[in-house]
Amino acid sequence: MSHIQLCQLLLAVILSYTAHSASGRYHEKDRAVESAVFLSPPLILHPGSVADKFYFDIPFPRGHIALKSFDAEVVDEDGIPVPLHETYLHHWLVERYYGRKGSNIEGELGLKALNHSDFVLVRNDGICKGTLGQYFGLGSETRKTATWVPEPYGIEVGNPDKVPDGFEERWLLNVHAIDTRDVEDRVGCTECKCSLYNVTKDVFGHTLPNDYKGGLYCCYDQTQCQVREGIQNVSRVLYLKYTVKWLGWDENIIPAKIYIFDVTDSGEVPMNSSKENPSHLSCKVEYEIESCKHNDNSECIDTRRTKMVIPTGGDIIYGVSHQHLGGQGAALYGQDGRVLCTSIPTYGEGEEAGNEAGYIVGMSTCYPEPGSVKVVDGEVLTLESNYSSKEAHTGVMALFYILVAESAPDKGTNSNASWELKLPKNTWYFLFAGGILTAIAGIYFLAKRRQNENYQALAAS
Repeated sequence: MSHIQLCQLLLAVILSYTAHSASGRYHEKDRAVESAVFLSPPLILHPGSVADKFYFDIPFPRGHIALKSFDAEVVDEDGIPVPLHETYLHHWLVERYYGRKGSNIEGELGLKALNHSDFVLVRNDGICKGTLGQYFGLGSETRKTATWVPEPYGIEVGNPDKVPDGFEERWLLNVHAIDTRDVEDRVGCTECKCSLYNVTKDVFGHTLPNDYKGGLYCCYDQTQCQVREGIQNVSRVLYLKYTVKWLGWDENIIPAKIYIFDVTDSGEVPMNSSKENPSHLSCKVEYEIESCKHNDNSECIDTRRTKMVIPTGGDIIYGVSHQHLGGQGAALYGQDGRVLCTSIPTYGEGEEAGNEAGYIVGMSTCYPEPGSVKVVDGEVLTLESNYSSKEAHTGVMALFYILVAESAPDKGTNSNASWELKLPKNTWYFLFAGGILTAIAGIYFLAKRRQNENYQALAAS
């Protein structure tokens, strides 16, 4: 074997291994996102009825994964999307919890089950104590509002090291839907006006304040909104169809924290965070808007603002607001007044599902370039929400969801960083291959030397 052939062999082995290693990195980086579609248990509704269901231990991807999106909509028994003017989707929420192994907390249970000792809610990183702990959640805007978590980020769940002994990770789904077929006041029913529901007490039996005109505490499960006389009480079976997308967790994914801010947040530390008494919560979630005394030239905009402190900063990688009918948009500002994200509603213009006239059918989202929008630990943020006040509104909301993550590696050095991370894992392979080639080279040169010595001895004799 010549010196040239030996060098070629060495080069071929190294190139072959390098190509294999690079191919593995490419596959790991660009692997396909997994996806699954599920249906909730059936929602049985008739004109004017309300379903506000809590389903425990729902079908959900398992294992240590990075959630990438969660999208949902209401469909009928044939899988056909149901328009908002027939069934108003007030909201759907997905919450994470740890359930005790062997426990039977599953299916449909009421709010009182949240005090059960067999599970522990795992909240997001938001600052609203006792409420708004969901990981995903939207309302009428669900069909045209993006929930995608951009690369290289993900919402980390299913880490077995964080699950308490004797428990396992599970998921809870809350669906709040109102059947508005043949009701007397469709807008009033969707805004949960107490007079239309003939409700004076909340779901826990507490008497509602006299000045509470409408909202969640008047349209809970199995309440009934007023319908027109003489209608046919036709029931229907509906489902919430939800699509989850995810990746298996690995070290290249940057975990994102979920923050949900509420414009009603008073900033007070609640003495009791029980959901049974909303007056104990610093985040009231909903509020009312009085009609303005307007003329044709006035804008009649109701503006609410609140300040709150974000405990842990980083890069904002996603943002979106949640508003109800009458919403004109919301914005989140940094401590110095800079705009962090603005979210504007889209109103429908037709009859078909996803474009229903008079309803919010989508909210614009923010996807800043990584590293371009930052907040720091303890920064004071301002949330501003705008609603039209030409008409009075009850039970409106102004929430703002953001995802915050640590800074991503610089794009210019990402490939080198990836190589440096991989090299320690592959060092033994290089040493092994190099050792074999060194041994082959040593044997070759030793044999060559002995051959030359034999030639010299024969010539001397």
